Amino acid sequence: MGVPKQVSEPNVLTIHQLNQSYGQSRTLWDLDFTMKDGTITCVMGRNGVGKTTFMKCILGLESIDSGEISLAGAPIHGLNTENRVRRGIGYVPQGREIFSSLTVEENLTIALGARRDKIKSVPDRIYDLFPVLKDMRSRRGGDLSGGQQQQLAIGRALVIEPDLLILDEPNEGIQPNIVQQIGDVLLQLNRDENLTIILVEQKLAFAKRLGQLFYLMDKGSCVAEGKMSALSDELISKYLAV
Repeated sequence: MGVPKQVSEPNVLTIHQLNQSYGQSRTLWDLDFTMKDGTITCVMGRNGVGKTTFMKCILGLESIDSGEISLAGAPIHGLNTENRVRRGIGYVPQGREIFSSLTVEENLTIALGARRDKIKSVPDRIYDLFPVLKDMRSRRGGDLSGGQQQQLAIGRALVIEPDLLILDEPNEGIQPNIVQQIGDVLLQLNRDENLTIILVEQKLAFAKRLGQLFYLMDKGSCVAEGKMSALSDELISKYLAV
């Protein structure tokens, strides 16, 4: 079981005064965000408030106008996406984005190039976490169900053995039993391996089950943050209810 690190160590992720825009349209406004090692933080908010854009900025998939992004105390906002991943960020995008024409094993193998130890084969632990991937390793990704594809996308992100795992709406369109399995795996990784997780999530029950902290967004800004136990009915009604 992982041993929690001392709070005096650098935060896993620190973001200061992040601004981003598409042309003349500003999407993110002066965002500050801090994650302590070994925590699960849920980034929440209605559709269109900037959550996915925020995650893509962390990865370098979207350019920023200004601000600073640091990982383990070192600035990364000047790095390209590949080098940010090599620093230890795993990413499960909204919509999964697996390679449908490649097999399960080929999808996982692609991620090996970003590993820091340069091993050449998929770690057995990926198949231990998601046994269905082992059973279907020779199947094409496009032949898997939505839930199986999501497990493949998470497995691919875990192949690099990240220090920080970002998941953007991992339960979108997924059957309830797979949602339960995904939650179990994430909790296991956080508990046993001290994995730090950012979870963008719309399902309140799932967010409360996994999240220790919440970060609430509206119109590209942070409007509230704190321990998950402090996510009040008033905040839910104001910023999350449809």
